[in-house]
Amino acid sequence: MTQEKHKTIYRQDYVPPDYLIENVELHFELGKNPPWSGPVLQLPARMTGIGGKAVIAGWQRLVLKSVVLDGVPLGADRYAVDGETLTITDVSMSFILEIETEIRPQENTSLEGLYKSSGNFCTQCEAEGFRKITYFLDRPDVMARYTTTIVADKARYPVLLSNGNLVASGDLEGGRHFASWDDPFRKPCYLFALVAGDLSCVEDKFVTCSGRTIALQIYVQQHNLSKCDHAMRSLKRLCNGTKRSMAVNMIWNTYMIFAADDFNFGAMENKGLNIFNSKYVLARPETATDADFQAIEEVIGHEYFHNWTGNRITCATGSA
Repeated sequence: MTQEKHKTIYRQDYVPPDYLIENVELHFELGKNPPWSGPVLQLPARMTGIGGKAVIAGWQRLVLKSVVLDGVPLGADRYAVDGETLTITDVSMSFILEIETEIRPQENTSLEGLYKSSGNFCTQCEAEGFRKITYFLDRPDVMARYTTTIVADKARYPVLLSNGNLVASGDLEGGRHFASWDDPFRKPCYLFALVAGDLSCVEDKFVTCSGRTIALQIYVQQHNLSKCDHAMRSLKRLCNGTKRSMAVNMIWNTYMIFAADDFNFGAMENKGLNIFNSKYVLARPETATDADFQAIEEVIGHEYFHNWTGNRITCATGSA
């Protein structure tokens, strides 16, 4: 794995961001020219702030393809890339910025940002992994609404997932297909999630306190399909228990879990699309102990409750 230097940031040094981002539209072209070309990411983001210049964090291995400001492509005299920073000059207090980058997830061995492992694409954006995907204000107090479109070869990557609700999908020319996801609730970019691959799904449902039917889905590689039953029962107990005790209402139409054998974290609370290392969420009675089953229920509950006790709290509140 690559070794990276991280700067310590203290709470007493906190200052609000120069810009806030209202809406983010992401477009991923996965494996368009394998294996050398990764996804092309287009980022039309509406930003509001102080005006003058915008300084945006990135990663040294990003390949910047184009910068468009309010529909006008910028020349090299209007922006500068210095190490991990993109600086755009002469910006107004409100503007739409489109950034196109090229990344190579199949070469990303940090297991942060977007990477490819065991034939599947997956993300891990906490704490600062999103800047390995595109230039962005990658900090937890910049919360925006996200729409994500994923395009990929349908035979190799039949499942395309992201945060929120599936709003469109379909086939494209050349054996490719797409899926568009909309997350109507603001989130920091470290909670962004993307999963694409040849995956199997175990599905169930529950009814909220307001009468809405929510789909519950656990996605796994085919060889793990027989290990999902306890995880699904645990998730249903949590959903029904919070409905009765807290009158908590689910904010999406679908609640998803993806379990990967080679996920770098134990589990991650990405909104509506939790990602787990499979050893922390999958088990079968023949090989698991009572303690294993209890631990699975606990970790599913931990990530589930982040939706109300963590994902909406930022640096500005002094909480974590």
